[in-house]
Amino acid sequence: MSAAASGWSGRVDLPEGPATRRWHQWVREPVAGSAPGVAVLGFASDEGVRRNGGRVGAAEGPAALRAMLSNLPVLDETPLYDAGTVNVVDGDLEGAQQRYAEKLAALLDAGHLPVGLGGGHEIAFATYQGLAQHLGERRPRVAIVNIDAHFDLRRQDRGSSGTPFLQAIEHAVARGLPLEYWVYGISLSANTRMLFDTADALGVHYVRDDELGVLDLPARIAQLQAKLANVDVVYQTICLDALPHAVAPGVSAPSARGVPLEVVEPLLDAVAATGKLKVLDVAELSPPHDRDKVTARVAARLIHRVAHAAGRAAGT
Repeated sequence: MSAAASGWSGRVDLPEGPATRRWHQWVREPVAGSAPGVAVLGFASDEGVRRNGGRVGAAEGPAALRAMLSNLPVLDETPLYDAGTVNVVDGDLEGAQQRYAEKLAALLDAGHLPVGLGGGHEIAFATYQGLAQHLGERRPRVAIVNIDAHFDLRRQDRGSSGTPFLQAIEHAVARGLPLEYWVYGISLSANTRMLFDTADALGVHYVRDDELGVLDLPARIAQLQAKLANVDVVYQTICLDALPHAVAPGVSAPSARGVPLEVVEPLLDAVAATGKLKVLDVAELSPPHDRDKVTARVAARLIHRVAHAAGRAAGT
């Protein structure tokens, strides 16, 4: 698989070399024995959004993200891989989630930092399952850190973009895996009382969007750092609908307020700096609703920032 064939292409600066390199020039297909690096893995799905009553379009997210990541500069020597895309076929979300989980677990087993390109937030249960598969019989203390306007703790007959973290929590309880779930950006106007009650009953730590202003940031960062000190493994997930509509219009459910990038980026930096980040994904990019590709640009910036910060923390 060449980079161009998989959707990676862009500008080439002269003279060509490490100092002018961009992602499309650096990305490769992972093979057995590849040096550990960052490995993107697409999940082309809006089946979960459809089941949850949202506006569809997120299945186009992985391709749009690759296109936007292509021109970003390579800031270090960390290898970069593209592990392909898992597609939902004939509405079989559960089958696609299992295939994605198996691919992600293999990337983790090989020492890579997988970066999931969504797709709806149903990617999260697939990511969690892959992490759990990788951990096997080990029982480290795991934290899911979610930047999101929604809890996604719905109880429904079938899994959707609104159920992944309840599914993950129940799966972890069943297998005795210590799992904590923290959400930053919760909107009072986007979650029912039932969802708040469910979060409270499950011991979910959450911070509302109106508690995440720039002036609140030092206290929130200190609190997050204290919590991170007590876990061993972190799965970071970003739902783009947590951002203000002006920054992220191309999502399934645009935010009426949102959390500014000036707050989101330092939160992500704090997670990456621990060296405990094992997997990252970005969800809910819906290219058909994205004005001037603004949301895709922001999502690519966040992936680029976290991947570089995680590499620095790992000493690569």
